[in-house]
Amino acid sequence: MKKSRYLLECCVDSLASAEEAAKGGADRLELCSNLIIGGTTPSPILLSQIRERVSLPVYALIRPRSGDFLYADAEIAQMRAEIELLKEYGADGFVIGCLRADGALDTQALSSLMEACKGLPVTLHRAFDLCRNAFEALESAKKLGISTILTSGQKNTCMEGLPMLKKLSDKESQDSKTPLRIMAGSGVNADVIRALLRQSAVTAFHMSGKRAVHSAMQYRNPDVLMGSAALDEYAVWQTDSAEIKKAKEELRLSEA
Repeated sequence: MKKSRYLLECCVDSLASAEEAAKGGADRLELCSNLIIGGTTPSPILLSQIRERVSLPVYALIRPRSGDFLYADAEIAQMRAEIELLKEYGADGFVIGCLRADGALDTQALSSLMEACKGLPVTLHRAFDLCRNAFEALESAKKLGISTILTSGQKNTCMEGLPMLKKLSDKESQDSKTPLRIMAGSGVNADVIRALLRQSAVTAFHMSGKRAVHSAMQYRNPDVLMGSAALDEYAVWQTDSAEIKKAKEELRLSEA
């Protein structure tokens, strides 16, 4: 069978979402915890469960906390240890990102994490979107050996960032020496994929395709909040296989 030139990655934080992503036709999973706050490092046990039930490649996000990407030495050490542990549990690749206070990639910290990854493929996550200079960060990523950059084009959504995504993907599609794959993320769905395929050279797409699954809890105490008042504690966000299927169909149609 001819290998597709397109990649559809689904970001998941549960076994149920991973199974829905596979059912919908995703090519790869990015596994995290706490997707609702942007994602943090996942549980090794969750990775193990997914490896037993889902046959897709799984890249693990390495992020010790929410917030910025300026990390202390202890946090870098923590991330290295998490990489080593998740490798033992079968991670196929990793998703990382570190910044300096001046807005440049922290190449020293990233080099340390790349060493821990020991040859497994690595994606630079949307820390890239907070860099002061996208093209400077792109060249730094290439030197580090990073294979993919997940980006919204340095805007809140990838459609808002389309001009930058076009520049980045055009540049990489013309680079025959050290090409690096540009993967569009943030707000991706079937309609967005159709638009990006028409207007850019992007061939990789990252989405969660999530919907709210309402709790089966019958008794609910209205006087207690376990987290933020902005979050519905009786709803779980979960990948919807129908959304993944629609996105995958756009890629099939484009390849036909």
